[in-house]
Amino acid sequence: MQSREPAEGHRQPLSKADYVYEVLRDEIRNARVPGGTQLKAAHLAERLGVSITPVREALRRLEKDRLVSYQSHRGATVIDLSDEALLEFYNVRAVVEGLGARLAAARITPGQLAELRSLHGQMVADAAERRLVGLGELSRRLHLAIADIGGPAFLGQHAHAIRDSHPVPAAASLWLDAEQAEAHLAEHARLLDALEAGEGEAAERIMIAHVRASGAYRVGGPVGD
Repeated sequence: MQSREPAEGHRQPLSKADYVYEVLRDEIRNARVPGGTQLKAAHLAERLGVSITPVREALRRLEKDRLVSYQSHRGATVIDLSDEALLEFYNVRAVVEGLGARLAAARITPGQLAELRSLHGQMVADAAERRLVGLGELSRRLHLAIADIGGPAFLGQHAHAIRDSHPVPAAASLWLDAEQAEAHLAEHARLLDALEAGEGEAAERIMIAHVRASGAYRVGGPVGD
């Protein structure tokens, strides 16, 4: 099957509204613009070198994505979840990623397992050398790779969408806590062992507990997974 992606160097140019949307979405999803930040259209237009109109159009699209909200007298604000909403977010993640792990145990290939173990090995080595900054992104890749293996038609896409709906700032990751990193790496190791053994129920149980623990830690402390 031929790829639907345009050939390198032949991508369609973005409209100004598309450009603003892509820039802001990337900044929000990577938490360079944190939750609670007020987005002033005039300031954004000046910063991005466009007029007000494409900025307003981009902000409306971000509102549909549930990345920003509009409030009286404040305009557009990046959504910042309450503790209750945050726990709901992690519970949804736990269910979806848990199911992904359960399904992955039945269909994972030796090659896919080797890739996951290689990624986990990189995390272990980085943690041992106290290179903690990049562990959060590597963990994200590992979780989503398992979801993609378990549900390549639908579930993986949902797992990506849920993660993208509320990004965790790189500087606010529990992986920056060496003790938490060690505990979570141990859970990853148990999860990979369950996948290798084809133990779907165990893989699901480990994943659910793992994700819910991240949510509880985030609500109870200043950081999150």
